[in-house]
This record gives sequence, structure tokens and C-alpha cells, in this order.
Amino acid sequence: MTTVLIICVIIVLVVLLLTILTTNKAYNYEHKIDPVDPMPEDKEQGKEKDS
Repeated sequence: MTTVLIICVIIVLVVLLLTILTTNKAYNYEHKIDPVDPMPEDKEQGKEKDS
């Protein structure tokens, strides 16, 4: 009975450790996306402001 309990506790600790490591890796991941090009209307408004 004691052996089964020890094995169960070890399995729970391993699963908890893997969960924490996976969560930390997910939060540290940096998303890399392409920059957004300005809309054509924005370019025209920028020209009006310059003149």
C-alpha cells in the first residue's frame, strides 16, 4: 500500500513539474508577426498634413 502511494505521489509531482515548465515556455514565447502597412487613406491624410 505504501509503495503504491509513493508511486502516485511521484507521478503527480512529475505531471506538476511538466505543467509548470510548459506554461513557462508558453509565456516566454515571443510572437513574431509582420508589421502592418499603413492604409492608402492614411497616406493621403499624411500628405494633406504636410502641405
